[in-house]
Amino acid sequence: MYGRLTGRRLPFLNKAPEEGLKVSALCGGRNGLYLEGSICGIPCLMLVDTGANVTLVRTDLAQKLKGNFIYTAPNISLKTATGEKAEIHGKLDAAIECGSRKFQHKIYVADITDPCILGLDFLQKFNFMVDLEKNEIRTGGEEIPLFSARAEDSKLCSVLAKEKIIIPARSECLIQGVSEASGKFRYAVTDFPSQVSQKGVLVAATLVDLKKEAIPVRVLNLDHKPKTIDKGAVIATCEPVVDIVARPQGLSNHYVSRQSWRILKGLMKNNEQQ
Repeated sequence: MYGRLTGRRLPFLNKAPEEGLKVSALCGGRNGLYLEGSICGIPCLMLVDTGANVTLVRTDLAQKLKGNFIYTAPNISLKTATGEKAEIHGKLDAAIECGSRKFQHKIYVADITDPCILGLDFLQKFNFMVDLEKNEIRTGGEEIPLFSARAEDSKLCSVLAKEKIIIPARSECLIQGVSEASGKFRYAVTDFPSQVSQKGVLVAATLVDLKKEAIPVRVLNLDHKPKTIDKGAVIATCEPVVDIVARPQGLSNHYVSRQSWRILKGLMKNNEQQ
């Protein structure tokens, strides 16, 4: 099973990888936990597998990085917990990007299903910690969300109006919303819903915590007439964030709010001209 280690440092590996390369499975499937990253600048989904003692990249992806090959391993195979085997084709010295940081690490090239599998060798070397309660992985003070590969978890989450509310004409308003389905992911960015029920209403992109009882959604009514939002109406969609980093020093909430309001006023002016 993936991600058994929670909230503690991962143990050191006692055996050299060549003595027995192993992973939990060749594919994370419905139970896998993934993060978004890149290998040598190529974006890909990475399976976090604490049952693997090596980090792997899929053969077709590695073929794009031929200049980074270290050697071609002779007669070395990869074994899974269920007894499956996969051929090892070689090894790469790769730059793996997770969140806002890059890590240089040697990884194996194998016939796996997922683009990349992050094993204990990588997680332990760079002091990663896996937190299953929050569905995130942490290193160096940075929190990187983990996602399930299940189809229902990959969809966007809708935010519904908590109460009926009237947005005055040509004004900005903060609406309290609730998540349509909890547990998919924790942090997300609000966006305009794909099914638009209120023309002339804009939704601000805002980082929100879906674990909260009320989700604040900032909207702007560009129309000259008030808009009514019924209780339970979809007011925004939420897309999971791929990384959370600290705000640069000197960038205050007041500055962000002022800049956002300037943009909104510009949109209102354009709407008048149209």
